[in-house]
Amino acid sequence: MSAAIEVSSEAARPPEIGPAVLLAWRNLAYDRSRFVITMVGIVFAVVLTAVQIGLFFGFTATTTAVIQHTRADLWVAVHGLRNFEIAMPQLERHRNIVMEAPGVTRAEALLVFFSAWRKPEGGDESVLVVGFDPNSGIAGPWNIVQGDPADLRQANTVMVDDINKAKLGISKIGDRVEINGHRARVVGFTHGIRSFTTSPYVFATYRNAIDYGYLRDNQAEYVIARLAPGTDPMAVKRALHRRLPSVDLLTRDEFADLTKTYWMFTTGAGTAILVAAALGLVVGMVIVAQVLYATTVDHLTEFGTLRAMGAPQGFILRVILWQATIAALLGHGIGIVIAMAIARGSQYSTALIIIPPGLAVGLFAVTFLMCAGASLVSIRKAMTIDPAMVFQR
Repeated sequence: MSAAIEVSSEAARPPEIGPAVLLAWRNLAYDRSRFVITMVGIVFAVVLTAVQIGLFFGFTATTTAVIQHTRADLWVAVHGLRNFEIAMPQLERHRNIVMEAPGVTRAEALLVFFSAWRKPEGGDESVLVVGFDPNSGIAGPWNIVQGDPADLRQANTVMVDDINKAKLGISKIGDRVEINGHRARVVGFTHGIRSFTTSPYVFATYRNAIDYGYLRDNQAEYVIARLAPGTDPMAVKRALHRRLPSVDLLTRDEFADLTKTYWMFTTGAGTAILVAAALGLVVGMVIVAQVLYATTVDHLTEFGTLRAMGAPQGFILRVILWQATIAALLGHGIGIVIAMAIARGSQYSTALIIIPPGLAVGLFAVTFLMCAGASLVSIRKAMTIDPAMVFQR
């Protein structure tokens, strides 16, 4: 009697996870063509989503690159400022007023304007000139891979990014070009300083940049300021607003957020990228749902046999969910490797793709949910199967 109870108890015990995993893998790998289609769908969704979100991060970083690398605590611009690239000129005397504010240790003018770049062999390109004070170290180029920044103090000199060499028609230090009809000589190259617009950045000293634009000596797009340690930026802004009511006063983070919001959402660029990422997930989910459903339907007889042998519904559920898990693990692994390779290649292109570790981890969770959600359409079919179908002919 005790033996019978022991056998009965053993039969009622749910199967271990191991058999469920093995059966799930065999179901997926049984039809190799279908398995490949499943992987292609998941990899497609992962790569497209990772690249699109990576582009979003890359564009966000690009739009605020100069702001974030300029060591200014406060930015002063004519009222109505919406982004870094386009600002109305203000009188340079604003610099003196800013300098007099309590807590300000240094203030200087910064030029940012579009100009025409004439290639050595002919043809024009639009460039974005950044004119800075070389004596303060507040603004200027970074990631310099060739040349000496001290050479920018010479007359008619500029630095550009090596990514834009071909676009600007140059190849080496010493190449001579024209900017707005004035001669200029390339004295160095940076790497990775991209402009969100199609116009490459050109760095020059304030004095040289005056010649490359249409500004007068007493004008500048921005006045940037450094504050003494411990100074409250809000207090400085309130004090300056009383003396300069017609300007916008922004901290570095406020200006970065303003520029980021303008380019990524006001222009619709960011929304388009995120919509493309969402579409990638939807397309991938549809492909995976169809394949997993077909896999489950093809193995209904096997599931019916398991039910007839006493396997509980929970075991069937685990098999289907393990199918989704295995598909997610393999698809995400392959997809994220491809996406990382694309992101690495973007370091040498004008469109930057940034895929941080957090995105890779978060995307696995999304991939699993996508596969699990796709499996839901087939779970009901398997859970409601009649064990008697095994004995039908």
